[in-house]
Amino acid sequence: MVRRERGIPVGPFVSREVRERIARLELPFNAFGVDPYGISRPYLAQVFSIAEPIYKHYFSVRARGVENVPARGRGMLVGNHSGGVAIDGMMTICSMFFAKNPPRLAQGMVEKFMNKVPFMSLLSNKTGQFTGLPETAIRLLEDDRLLMVFPEGQKGTAKLYKERYSLVRFGTGFMRLAMKTRSPIIPFAFLGGGAAIPSIYNSTFLGKLVGAPYVPVTPYGVAFPLPVKLEVEYREPMFFDGNGAESDDVIGGYVEQVRTRIADMLSTGRARRNTDAARTLGLSPPGPGGPGTLGQGDS
Repeated sequence: MVRRERGIPVGPFVSREVRERIARLELPFNAFGVDPYGISRPYLAQVFSIAEPIYKHYFSVRARGVENVPARGRGMLVGNHSGGVAIDGMMTICSMFFAKNPPRLAQGMVEKFMNKVPFMSLLSNKTGQFTGLPETAIRLLEDDRLLMVFPEGQKGTAKLYKERYSLVRFGTGFMRLAMKTRSPIIPFAFLGGGAAIPSIYNSTFLGKLVGAPYVPVTPYGVAFPLPVKLEVEYREPMFFDGNGAESDDVIGGYVEQVRTRIADMLSTGRARRNTDAARTLGLSPPGPGGPGTLGQGDS
């Protein structure tokens, strides 16, 4: 029988830090370790214990600007997709859990196809990652939760290696949602995912076999992530006045402001990563607009 403290499993498979951080999550868990949305402390403990060595050691994730994320209250983390699978979302969630004090649980809006993957529906729901329905997002924000949104949607995850620092068109729903619920938008840039999974092709045929829109194909075949150092950077919150019912032109202008902010972070982040890689290799740092191939320091 597994011993539990405040609904959190205690044993060799749950690290002490994970156990302590889950205890500090400011969520209304009941005596059984379950909150009103069905989020489970035992499930969180197991998932974050598995993710901890991946976050800290395999990807050596560096979280910048976590102080820009409000310690409490509603907020929307809005960022770019990077990588052919959901490592960007998982590592962003981990950054809020391991690098933020007090820790916060970032809750994403997952794609509907995830409900078709065996066990994933249960796992995502028990850890606070729900299907991307507007009514669910509104309820979460009104309950002062921290929502994670990728406005590029499915097309963003389908970016190939050569497109890893680009942004596809943003949807506008997140902006209307933020304005309707009076939630601050915290823009973030996720860097390195496109190098961790250097996709050269997206196979819809393989996707159909596993119930996904596509499966990324890499130069080495399978989409197994390489141990590339990842970064997530948060900037100051952005506030937009209105009720979310404004014209498409007004909303589109606001969305472009957020998109531009994230694009700027990607540009400076790319330059920083090129410089760091060049120094590691003992080369001269590449100049602005210099070559961007992996072999020349671009990761």
